[in-house]
Amino acid sequence: MKHCTFSFLLFLFFQATGWHSHAQNTSIELYPQSLVDTTAHQLETVIITARRVQNNVIPAQVLSGEELQRLSVVSVADAIRYFSGIQIKDYGGIGGLKTVNIRSMGTQHVGVFYDGIQLGNTQNGQIDLGRFSMDNMEAISVYNGQKSNTFQSAKDFASAGSVYMTTRIPHFEEGKKNNLRVSVRGGSFETVNPSVLWEYRFNHKFDASFNAEYMYTSGRYKFSYEKKDGYKVTEIRRNGDVKVLRVEGGLYGKIKDGEWKTKLYFYDSERGYPGAFVREEPGKFKHEDRQWDTNFFIQSSCLKYFSRRYSLLLNGKYAYDYLHYLSDPRLDVTTMYVNNHYHQQEVYFSAAQKISISDCWQFNVASDFQYNKLNADLVDFAYPIRYTVLTAIATALDFSWFKIQGSLLYTHVHDETKAPGSAAGDKNEWTPTVVAMYCPFTERHLSVRAFYKKIFRMPTLNDLYYTFIGNKYLNPEYTTQYNLGLVYNKEFPGKKFRHLEVQVDGYYNEVKDKIIAMPTSNQFQWTMVNLGFVEIRGIDAAVQTDFAFGKVSLYILLNYTYQKAQDFTNKSDDWYGGQIPYIPWHSGSAIIGTTYKNWDLNYSFIYTGERYESRANILENYAQPWYTHDMSASRIIRLHKSELRITAEVNNIFNQQYEVVQCYPMPGTNFKIKINWTL
Repeated sequence: MKHCTFSFLLFLFFQATGWHSHAQNTSIELYPQSLVDTTAHQLETVIITARRVQNNVIPAQVLSGEELQRLSVVSVADAIRYFSGIQIKDYGGIGGLKTVNIRSMGTQHVGVFYDGIQLGNTQNGQIDLGRFSMDNMEAISVYNGQKSNTFQSAKDFASAGSVYMTTRIPHFEEGKKNNLRVSVRGGSFETVNPSVLWEYRFNHKFDASFNAEYMYTSGRYKFSYEKKDGYKVTEIRRNGDVKVLRVEGGLYGKIKDGEWKTKLYFYDSERGYPGAFVREEPGKFKHEDRQWDTNFFIQSSCLKYFSRRYSLLLNGKYAYDYLHYLSDPRLDVTTMYVNNHYHQQEVYFSAAQKISISDCWQFNVASDFQYNKLNADLVDFAYPIRYTVLTAIATALDFSWFKIQGSLLYTHVHDETKAPGSAAGDKNEWTPTVVAMYCPFTERHLSVRAFYKKIFRMPTLNDLYYTFIGNKYLNPEYTTQYNLGLVYNKEFPGKKFRHLEVQVDGYYNEVKDKIIAMPTSNQFQWTMVNLGFVEIRGIDAAVQTDFAFGKVSLYILLNYTYQKAQDFTNKSDDWYGGQIPYIPWHSGSAIIGTTYKNWDLNYSFIYTGERYESRANILENYAQPWYTHDMSASRIIRLHKSELRITAEVNNIFNQQYEVVQCYPMPGTNFKIKINWTL
């Protein structure tokens, strides 16, 4: 205790603090056995599929293991809808763009991480979550602010909110060297979706995995809407076909007092964009916009424990993204001719060092370097290159009953363009975070947590350099977050009522210098300016519990969000203080799952309350609440040394006609059948 008291006094001398979270990635946070005693022991991979343990200082939501598998979802975007404080923008069903917004701060303020390394898009700052399949996903986590883990890259500190996708790590039963899983899914909209997963163990220190998936869908579904005269029209959504090929490979190795992994990802797609249906006169026009995407990246991580006091984490990545967009007025007279090609390249490297000053105080220094290059065949294109350097200093105190964490992030951004003098000036920013958690009672079932975080997002390359629109003088877009919450978590061993977890968080956020598009003297040419200011007040609440009645188990997860997100940009504006577009005042979800022997039954419900589709909060822009009910049932059949799982899903059971984004109708009732054979 003397050491802890002395460490606490030293801690007050520093400006940045942090907390070691035992609830995060155990492969990084736990010391290998060889550093505890004099005999080296090889630790095997442990796959955790039990309920999540909430020791997070910062609010976190996790779906993993069986919880995730039981949901009737195809993509990561579908699964994230069940978290509180989340808005998903879905531009029309299977083929539409899907982006995530956390606590109303904007899509570009969300960092999306794939196996611990951030996905990038410097062109427009948006990551399409629809292209990440659930076929090989082990867990999905959403964090407000940042992870409650100081031993991480500088990038992990650099977002207002984060989504973490964790893919499956190979694990083998005693004596096995091969795992094989073959799946096929089919259903509405002529959907065909086969996939294969193969895992191989070379030896106890070296594993490999290969996962491939193909999907085709016509994207054709019926939808209904009312015309101004009240006449109800039924139409068919056209040009929503999608062809997707996804291939992933992984290598996983163990070294002395450490581990490494390398991941290769390839995604190729062609899709039609059905567009907003208001453009169509029924039966006359067809939307023919097409888009081709090719995404490739290879990334690697290496973790080494040099001693109980010092650890090193290295990350590296190369990514290439290609996008081709075609809009031809010869096929669709309502549009103008566009035939653009974009090429992005990214090189990224990170080094994070953890120093354990004592058992209750840790210190972390992380430095990241990122290179981005964007080419396009636009007239007078700037051909920008961006160099980004981030350095984070974080330190942690863990007194068990009281935990405190702080970090200070420095960001330097330097842009270069083809034409001399057309690049934006260098950006140098310092942004702090302070978080704390206190357990007032000895049992520690109840905890109080709070955090403050200031962060920014750089203008994207489109914001700065898009021909006739970009503005190189833009400032970063700042967010400031305050959060105060309670967590109650208790187990009831041997009881029918086995577990209860309740989380309630209140928050206040500000977004300053919001980047918006404004017309110039020529209505055909717009430019980006810093004008926006938004205040967000909200409450997130979540309840999770499960029961056991003999051979029947019951799992319940409830989420609720209240948000008041107001636009205070211009006092003279008629809509000053109005709710910002697409943010509902009330939203929520429910998941109820039950298991009996080899049977699983799952019900899920999503509700999005009333909102406005424009910053003008008037009747013409009012959007009705919408909700969907989904159900799935599955049966496991054990066949000698293999396992067959058959799942039937019905989504939007009551055929709700709704739009997530105005004029982009979503599918009505639809079904899927999935067969999963594991060898």
